[in-house]
Amino acid sequence: MSLIPVMRPKMPSAERLKPYLQSIDAARTYSNFGPLALRLEALLAQRYGLAPGHVVSVANATLGLSIALAVQQPPPGSLCVMPAWTFIASAHAAITAGLVPYFVDVDPETWALDPGGLADVIARAPEPVGAVMPVAPFGLPLDVAAWTAFGLRHRLTVVIDAAAGFDALVPGAAPSVVSLHATKVIGAGEGGFIISADAAFIAEARMRANFGFAGSRLAQAAAYNAKLSEYHAAVGLASLDEWTQVRAEWEKAAGAYRRALKGSNRVSLQPGFGETWVSSTCLLSFADPIANRVERAFVANDIETRQWWGAGAHRHPATASLPHTYLPVTERLVRSTLAAPFYRDMSTAEIDRVAQAVLHSIQAIA
Repeated sequence: MSLIPVMRPKMPSAERLKPYLQSIDAARTYSNFGPLALRLEALLAQRYGLAPGHVVSVANATLGLSIALAVQQPPPGSLCVMPAWTFIASAHAAITAGLVPYFVDVDPETWALDPGGLADVIARAPEPVGAVMPVAPFGLPLDVAAWTAFGLRHRLTVVIDAAAGFDALVPGAAPSVVSLHATKVIGAGEGGFIISADAAFIAEARMRANFGFAGSRLAQAAAYNAKLSEYHAAVGLASLDEWTQVRAEWEKAAGAYRRALKGSNRVSLQPGFGETWVSSTCLLSFADPIANRVERAFVANDIETRQWWGAGAHRHPATASLPHTYLPVTERLVRSTLAAPFYRDMSTAEIDRVAQAVLHSIQAIA
C-alpha cells in the first residue's frame, strides 16, 4: 500500500504566480508594505466586510500575535491567560511580548476558552492577569464580539489566535490574527495578518511591524520587523484568486469524511467542520481514550497521523515551568483526539481507507 500522508499542502501554480511576479520585477519593490502587500490587505479587509485600513499583513502569525499584544500594552510580566489546548506558537508569542503564559482548561464541547467562566479563573490566578488569548481550535469560529465585550468589561488586553480561522472568522474590535502558512486552507507560503474593526489599532500594529516607523525614520515605540515580503504577498493574492474553488475542495473532502464515519457513534468530527466552516486539519474525536489504538492501526495501514498539539502547550520543555490550572479536559483531549490525513485533493478511496482503519479499530474494542 502507498503511504497516505497526514497533509499535502497545495499552493498556486507557477503559472498563476507569473503575473504577480512580473509586477514585482516592474515595480522593483520587494518588501516594506509594497503594492502587492497593500493590495492583499485591501482584498482581505473587503472579504470580511471591512474597509481598507482594517488589516495589516505580517511575516507570520506568531509575530502578529506578539504585535497585537504589544499594541495594547498589558503590564510587562503579567499573565497572559490562554488555553493549554493550543499550538506552542501561542505561548511563544506571549513570551516575546513580555508576558507569562498562564495555561487554563477549555470547554469540553468547543475545545476553546469560555468567556462566561473565565472571570473566576482570572480571580484565582497566582499573579496579576494582563491579557487573554482565546484560540480558535483548528479553525472552529469564536464569538469575537463576546471576547471584545469581555476585554472591555474586565479591562484586559484580548487577542484572538485565529491562526486556522480564515474561513469563518467574523472580525470585531478585539484583534484576530490569522495564519497564511502553506499548511492552512489558504496560504502565502509563510505569512499572516492582523484584522480588527478598530482602524486606529491596525495603524498602531502597522507601525509596530515596521521598526516603529510611522511616516518618518524615527521609531515611535519598541517594535518588530514583521513585514510581509512582496513575494509572499504574490502567493497570497494568487491564493485569493482561487479561493472559491479551493474552499469547495476542502468542503468536499470534509464531507466525504463525515459520510465515511457516520456509521459509528464512537468517533466524531468537530462541530460544523465541513458544514459551516472548513479547515486544513481533520481532527477525530473518540468517545473513549483510544487514540493510541487508532494510531497503531494507522501505522499498520501505512496511514500517517499526528497529534497536532502534542500533550498540550504546557507540556513542552520550554513551558513546563509556567503556571497552569487543573487541566482535566485538556488531558482528555490529548488521549482522545487524533489527526486524520486531510488535504484538499484527497481522493474518496484514500478517505475510505482511513475511515475503515478507524472503524475496524473501534469495532475491535467492542
